[in-house]
Amino acid sequence: MTQDLGFEEKLWKAADKLRSNMDAAEYKHVVLGLIFLKYISDSFEELYTKLKEEEYADPEDKDEYVSQRVFYVPKKARWEYLQDNAKNIEIGRIIDDSMDLIEKENSTLKGILPKDYSKPSLDKTKLGALIDLIGTITFNSKDNSKDILGRVYEYFLGQFASAEGKKGGQFYTPKSIVKLLVEIIQPFKGRIFDPCCGSGGMFVQSEEFVEKHGGKIGQISIYGQESNQTTWKLCKMNLAIRGIDNKVVWNNEGSFLNDEHKDLRADFIIANPPFNDSDWSGDLLREDARWKYGVPPAGNANFAWVQHFIYHLGSKGIAGFVLSNGSLSSNTSGEGEIRKNILKDDLVECVIALPSQLFYNTMIPACLWFINRNKPAHRKGETLFIDARNLGQMINRRQRELTDEDFNKISETVSLWRSKDQINKKSYQDELSFCKSASLEEIEKQDFILTPGRYVGFKEEDEDPEVFQEKMSRLTKELSEQFKESKKLEEEIKNNLKGIGFEVK
Repeated sequence: MTQDLGFEEKLWKAADKLRSNMDAAEYKHVVLGLIFLKYISDSFEELYTKLKEEEYADPEDKDEYVSQRVFYVPKKARWEYLQDNAKNIEIGRIIDDSMDLIEKENSTLKGILPKDYSKPSLDKTKLGALIDLIGTITFNSKDNSKDILGRVYEYFLGQFASAEGKKGGQFYTPKSIVKLLVEIIQPFKGRIFDPCCGSGGMFVQSEEFVEKHGGKIGQISIYGQESNQTTWKLCKMNLAIRGIDNKVVWNNEGSFLNDEHKDLRADFIIANPPFNDSDWSGDLLREDARWKYGVPPAGNANFAWVQHFIYHLGSKGIAGFVLSNGSLSSNTSGEGEIRKNILKDDLVECVIALPSQLFYNTMIPACLWFINRNKPAHRKGETLFIDARNLGQMINRRQRELTDEDFNKISETVSLWRSKDQINKKSYQDELSFCKSASLEEIEKQDFILTPGRYVGFKEEDEDPEVFQEKMSRLTKELSEQFKESKKLEEEIKNNLKGIGFEVK
């Protein structure tokens, strides 16, 4: 969401200056690893201070920290020790040793922390400066700022995703989209699953949703899978920095070939799978039990993902996920038939067409699908279509973001549609060019194509004749100038040809 990021933004600009010529994909692990180290060290120091004041407590007893779900940090891994050695030429080796020590003392972090700080290509002077910079982030639970480092970590993830462009989108989904998905599926309590979880933003936002609505951390159980090991490490640190227990696992085969949660039936699924993935090993999975609605084409994983999500949904489960717009209308290789079968099973609750330029890694138009095994009784046989393509605002030359107003408009529309009663004296109404509740019969007339624009219609707007005249005057003037330039170029080409003995008449 659009907000004053002040502190995070200033910190990012300072850290980015220290990056120098280092590739963003490499620098990401350097910075995020140090932020994580600062977080667990601060958490440790806060409890350490409390234990020192207690008569019978031992502040160096590891069990004291385990019992309160705080990572135990050995002396030579604590931030104070690193800060004291920030100017030491051996600082890279000291940090690597610190990461090793922390992993040895905390089994849940084993194999997760980055340990490449001593490599020769990393400028040790700038590394020391980066430690000093991150050292300015304060942690003090008394003023309720425990999440400051979590906010910084999440903000930096987004900035690195932007810097990396296409590759960045593989580990990060823009926060406004994640927040919208979470607000609509409303994961108050239960099991939440993301089989392509990237850096874990869906899980973080889900926990924030629960806390915002008066719940407590731990009311939802986190399950996930990721096929990219470095991304999985980012996810595990992202969750650890917030104290979120999880069963997020990695294997390099991925969720299709090696489903780590085969028996899971989730209450909520939230995901942003790779768009139009052609390299998903579909030719090896032609006889899979997940393909209840039809065998997905080997050349596109869109409907493999959709059916994977449905397969893992519990009897009253709801799923919200991102797909390319092609999933709404494609009829090639049996995709249209799969979509029809899912619709006939009355599972598609809502489809939202998104604005362009929301993602870091693709210009492909995208949409949100919501699958619900437990639609409201008065909405059985109906699907809500929302056309949000004209919403959002540009935050830079390349990137668009949904504003708070956009977010509220979309989420309120879904809430009103689901409810039989009025909410704040409002009830759901179709809105021309924005939203429409369509029956299965109406969808069938459209050949089971789910593009929202087919259902919501469009407003006819009378163009101001004066504006039209001004526009036509400008365009004809520009055209006249272009004709003159064209004639000038034509004469130059003729003269050049004539100079080498060829004449154009």
